[in-house]
Amino acid sequence: QVQLVESGGGLVQAGGSLRLSCAASRGTFSIHRSGWFRQAPGKEREFVAAITWNSGSTYYADSVKGRFTISRDDDQNTVYLQMNTLKPEDTAVYYCAAAHFPRTVVDNTGSYDYWGQGTQVTVSS
Repeated sequence: QVQLVESGGGLVQAGGSLRLSCAASRGTFSIHRSGWFRQAPGKEREFVAAITWNSGSTYYADSVKGRFTISRDDDQNTVYLQMNTLKPEDTAVYYCAAAHFPRTVVDNTGSYDYWGQGTQVTVSS
């Protein structure tokens, strides 16, 4: 069992930045891929970004490409989401996710085995 704990959410003005962190309760050797998803009120949970731990390959939703960066720290068992040039439409609860095994689909919630509790990000205009 892997527990994921997110932190770093908050309130920021449009154009600002935030960095989200997701710490895993056990070594990331058991995790193949980590991802970030978000869910706005009344909307479905959507893919934001993902990273494969052994290769470092990264994946992004078109809506955040060029503004968000996902990275990992092996020593800290932590994955980060650096969010720059934030927009009001980025407002959502952001969830960290982890997958034990490789799966072809990266951007689907069903491809991940563990989820964090979520952290609120609010971008004011």
